[in-house]
Amino acid sequence: MSLTAEKVVTVDTARELGLLPEEFEKIKDYLGRTPNFTELSIYSVMWSEHCSYKNSISWLKTLPKDGPHMLAQAGQENAGLVAIGDGLACAFKIESHNHPSAIEPYQGAATGVGGINRDIFTMGARPVAQLNSLRFGNIHLDKTKWLLKGVVKGIGDYGNAFGVPTVGGELYFDDCYNVNPLVNAMSAGIVEVGKTISAISYGLGNPVFIVGSATGKDGIHGATFASGDLHEDSAEDLPSVQVGDPFTEKLLLEASLELIETGAVIGMQDMGAAGIICSTSEMSAKGRHGMIIRLERVPTRQKNMQAWEILLSESQERMLVVVKKGREAEVKRVFDKWDLNCVQIGEVTTGNQLKFYMEKELVADVPADSLVLGGGAPVYQREYSVPSYFYESKRFSIDSVPEPEDLKSVANFLLQHPNICSRRYVYQQYDSMVGTVNMSTNAPSDAAVVNLKNTDRAIALTVDCNSRYVYADPEQGCAIAVAEAARNIICSGAEPSAITNCLNFGNPYNKEVYWQFVNAIKGMGKACRKFRTPVTGGNVSFYNQSSDEGPVFPTPTIGMLGVLESKSHRMTLDFKKVGDSIFLIGESVNDIASSEYLYSWHKIKHSPAPYFDLDKEYKVQQVVRKLILKGLVRSAHDVSDGGLFVTLVESSMPRGLGFSIETDFDCRADAFLFGEAQGRFVVSVDESNIDTFVAELMNADVEFANLGTVNAGEMIIDEENWGKVSEVAAAYDSALEKQLS
Repeated sequence: MSLTAEKVVTVDTARELGLLPEEFEKIKDYLGRTPNFTELSIYSVMWSEHCSYKNSISWLKTLPKDGPHMLAQAGQENAGLVAIGDGLACAFKIESHNHPSAIEPYQGAATGVGGINRDIFTMGARPVAQLNSLRFGNIHLDKTKWLLKGVVKGIGDYGNAFGVPTVGGELYFDDCYNVNPLVNAMSAGIVEVGKTISAISYGLGNPVFIVGSATGKDGIHGATFASGDLHEDSAEDLPSVQVGDPFTEKLLLEASLELIETGAVIGMQDMGAAGIICSTSEMSAKGRHGMIIRLERVPTRQKNMQAWEILLSESQERMLVVVKKGREAEVKRVFDKWDLNCVQIGEVTTGNQLKFYMEKELVADVPADSLVLGGGAPVYQREYSVPSYFYESKRFSIDSVPEPEDLKSVANFLLQHPNICSRRYVYQQYDSMVGTVNMSTNAPSDAAVVNLKNTDRAIALTVDCNSRYVYADPEQGCAIAVAEAARNIICSGAEPSAITNCLNFGNPYNKEVYWQFVNAIKGMGKACRKFRTPVTGGNVSFYNQSSDEGPVFPTPTIGMLGVLESKSHRMTLDFKKVGDSIFLIGESVNDIASSEYLYSWHKIKHSPAPYFDLDKEYKVQQVVRKLILKGLVRSAHDVSDGGLFVTLVESSMPRGLGFSIETDFDCRADAFLFGEAQGRFVVSVDESNIDTFVAELMNADVEFANLGTVNAGEMIIDEENWGKVSEVAAAYDSALEKQLS
């Protein structure tokens, strides 16, 4: 059973598979010989950026990973795991499916949803909530409309059929995403502490099963596809896009959780990127064991699949399960019940080798450690340099921008801008109520609030990143993304607990792109330490660029988890009663840098990130949280995209109320109303609580201002009527659908 001699491979073959010449030499050193084509294919996917993080891991290691509630460190398991009280834990993670969605938006997005949910339930957690973060190009382009409609339908069809509610998300448009959209999917699940399953393999002779769907040729070399730039021939890579089946995934979820209850499972891992080879190598390396795998036993959808095709296929809804020897019948009984494939394809061995056979031929023999992150996978620190636009942005002065005479026109423009207007067109295609745990459907809050049934607790979830800020100043902009996520959690009444991240950047070999990445990591680390929100893991997605358009804006999407110890602490963003006082908590600054107003109305593309002081931000957040816990505010909403005016309108619309306010004459009116300086909250306060409320703020020594009062439905600014809330609400709600029609 000598190793099969396939076609001769050379350094040129390695290049064609995305490997560097020095990596080809390193592989030969590991094996003590020249690899065959199957083995070289194995290394090409496992050492791709998508699987190995070879250009990012050295910087990711600088992020804070420890916290009082952490149950698993970043990279240790399929997803992050955080204790949330009452003996429960939350498994949560966010990942990208950008390149597949750029080529085939429906399946690209759908399989992204499927994959992230499998990461959750392979740990033994039942998914309870999904979120997504989406970026597209110019909304007026036909291609953008096609991509968005396909992505949204893919997310909706898969998530709705799978039976997990989509509870939140974000949507942005910018020309930089014309060719390369970003589709980031997040999932969160609940499990009892101590009942999780690890992605590990050990125990000589323990059987290895493949369960779920049959294996096909879809998704082959998908990890390699995701580790290169998009180009004019990328559509020819369609086989690299997987095809999803949410109904099979639902069966797989129930079967997996039932199997875990038997106690027969040693370890379990989703077959996502790189398929069988990824699961076998990562589980084996973690458990310090090897495996013998017989590929001819793998159920296939197509005849005559070659060994390397079976190994590298990324067909969806499949998992690798290692179980205790002698309990094979229990495993088969569970999966037979759910009418799913369940086939023993190998067994665990001692040592470190992975041996793959096709019939009686040994087609690959590789050390598991040599393939994986933290083992033999290469690690690089790339050179980086500051882009010239960064210095251009720093030269911006507000004094160079004339203040418009008609601010009402600016207000109407912003409320109908695709980056600010209602996302109703998108979220109405998602089932947000399945499972009856979403507490935010009819009572909106800045973060989604998910009920933990049979407890007094709830969790809050949000995804946030303003990539325009990160482009302007990666360190400051990424710190703002973390701070905004924390603001949204605070405004919902919860306490920030931990984050997951999806780091979307261009080509890491571009020195300016790598500078953006390095500084974004610095900003994230700084902010996470301040907010005490350790990083539980996530995803790095490089190569988000095209030969024609260049790289996308650096987009480090932050997914944050918060915990409400009591549902009575829950807070919403809507004004509640006419006559309530409206307060702005936080510092008013004469700043319009990187605002949607400056970028889209004035069309000034280069300016610094908006005003942000991390220490002041943290202090204000703690004060607002204290006010909410003491029951001193009726509503809370953070000031973000579109500035204070948009915040006020968003708090007015749910109940058809309005506001009467006065502007701060120490600031330009446009900066006060439309600037996006950070660290600010709008709250409404009942008259009976005002004295106590003000005393708390005075004692806390934070800036605040009494803006005015809630009224019956008018927008009144400096005694001038800007119109009815009901009229702008109609335009706000319909703007996105009109622009996509």
